[in-house]
Amino acid sequence: MNVGPPSSFRASDSGAGAVDKSVLVRTYQAWKGSNIFCLQGRLVFGPDVRSLFFTIFLIVVPVVVFCIFVARKLMDDFPHDSGISIMVLIVALTLFDLILLLLTSGRDPGIIARNANPPELEGYEGSTEVGPGQTPQLRLPRTRDVIVNGITVKIKYCDTCMLYRPPRCSHCSICNNCVEKFDHHCPWVGQCIGLRNYRFFFMFVFSSTVLCLYVHAFCWVYIKRIMNGEGLSIWKAMAKTPASIVLLVYTFISVWFVGGLTVFHTYLISTNQSTYENFRYRYDQRDNPYNKGVIKNFIEVFCTRIPPSKNNFRAKIPKEPAIQSRRITGGYVSPTLRKPVTDIEMGRKPVWDEAVGDADDHEEIVRNDNRLDKHGGSVELSPDLSRILPPEPESTEGRGISHTRRSSWGRKSGSWDISPEVIAAAVGESKRNDNLTNEINNRANYKST
Repeated sequence: MNVGPPSSFRASDSGAGAVDKSVLVRTYQAWKGSNIFCLQGRLVFGPDVRSLFFTIFLIVVPVVVFCIFVARKLMDDFPHDSGISIMVLIVALTLFDLILLLLTSGRDPGIIARNANPPELEGYEGSTEVGPGQTPQLRLPRTRDVIVNGITVKIKYCDTCMLYRPPRCSHCSICNNCVEKFDHHCPWVGQCIGLRNYRFFFMFVFSSTVLCLYVHAFCWVYIKRIMNGEGLSIWKAMAKTPASIVLLVYTFISVWFVGGLTVFHTYLISTNQSTYENFRYRYDQRDNPYNKGVIKNFIEVFCTRIPPSKNNFRAKIPKEPAIQSRRITGGYVSPTLRKPVTDIEMGRKPVWDEAVGDADDHEEIVRNDNRLDKHGGSVELSPDLSRILPPEPESTEGRGISHTRRSSWGRKSGSWDISPEVIAAAVGESKRNDNLTNEINNRANYKST
């Protein structure tokens, strides 16, 4: 569902689709990415947002167990009511961790708006010398060179978003968006990690590490209290509090995961790299143009203003209508010309899947519709249209395509829905081969006489 402005359409006499400015929708309702929106576009998540609930479960459940079976017992063991601070700290730390999780998962990570049309080719002025009947092959270069801090960096063209990605930008195949300063797509938070949420992601991982260490440490404190209070060995003391054993094992395993991520991303921040760049060995054999030194690198991540989102998901935009199909005698053709369409009620076979050249000039469609109106809904096409229309079981005996043709069941077939592109291509083909058609018909008439 896309952010870019919708493509404009010119209405024609044939009823071609046009942007109805009276029908407005929110940007998030017409978004072409794989994101999931909540609160009418105020929160934007990745397509795997369900994993976020599992992550919340992994955080909240151990904390609840800790508060019931450990912190509540320790509240009375410390003088001057200082034991209550154990409960207050664990609750505050958990809420802080969950808020950071929501800020990481529920905000725009730095999505770049798609283009409605590909960028213009540099240096192309609309005229190219080509041979007769040839079409100039204009291709956008796959990469471009830009200068970053005196170092040449290559940027790539994104076919999906129809734009040249800014430096450090990459296209996420899961969210189907180009994301600025793309780090990685995190399945635990169900969102891409990029320019606008990397700070919160690191703080979430770091606070999760602190939370694990906090629970782990006070579980040992509780076991130690049991040993001293009842004069038991460590094993007997642990046997009296099985909840502490479970929490010790759980936090020990978890701290290796979140703690390892904290250490790894601390290294990435200090060298001003992203996970994507590090895994691709981007700067192993050449200088990193973004490295400003350890202190400035940390200031860039934590002390600079987060840039505003480039997308207003709640803005109203005109709704893009579906392309209307045209009707001429013969069968059904999908407007996209890429997927077969089957008329189940009439028992027709699915149409072939063959790409046909686009008709750029809408005036051809208008003129073609006029011909359709004059002939009562059908049009005479040249024999070369057999490359576009599917072959009929009956032979036409060199007489071209008739207005009404018979199907393999011995009855007249219905009509085909053909898109404006096919009609324009067919009419253009018939005009270019008018002389050849006349000659073929003349010879056929001469042989019949």
